[in-house]
Amino acid sequence: MVHRRPTLLATLVLTTIAALTLSACGSDDGDSTAKDSDKAVDTGGEKSPSPGPSASDADGRPKITFPSDAKNVFEYEKTGNAAKDTALADSTLSVNSIDEAIFEGSTDTEALGFYNTESALSASITYALRYINEEETWVGETRYFDYKVSLSGDDGAYVTYCSDESKSFIKDKKTGKVDYTPTTANAYVLYNTKLAKNAEGVWQTTDVSSNRGDKACQP
Repeated sequence: MVHRRPTLLATLVLTTIAALTLSACGSDDGDSTAKDSDKAVDTGGEKSPSPGPSASDADGRPKITFPSDAKNVFEYEKTGNAAKDTALADSTLSVNSIDEAIFEGSTDTEALGFYNTESALSASITYALRYINEEETWVGETRYFDYKVSLSGDDGAYVTYCSDESKSFIKDKKTGKVDYTPTTANAYVLYNTKLAKNAEGVWQTTDVSSNRGDKACQP
């Protein structure tokens, strides 16, 4: 068994990825510090137990909560462009919504379809069901970093980023056993995602591809 995302959405290929002019995750991401006032660091939260899928934040968006033993950390630089910054933020919520489905043991959560649509939604459901059907979940911390964003017209965006899964591990729900696998190159993943802004102003992830063990994301 490997780290908690063995093949996350790896079967999807962005048909428009050739138009993505952003550079891949680089090696200069690791020195950014939290003291930078423009850095956004968000987590999946450490709330337990999770409320039902109908719980919402004040702005009407679904509230996503994680169990106390799991956390996502997102590190990215705010651009100062409202559209880009909202796309970045909604991209992180897409990731959280997939993990929430795993924790809840159900793909019928409000957030999953709120932040994902089209092929990204179907792939997210398939991915979450792998955990659910195997009665597995994950624990620890996953870090997402080296974000880059590019707009495509008024309602489209591309976001690339890396993940570091070296501190997150598969947990068997029935036995409670955690598989503390050693850290290898496969703990690092490069993601390319496509987003579209819907009528409500939500930047939904529509397509995604991933490359596990990508050298661009290695420490």
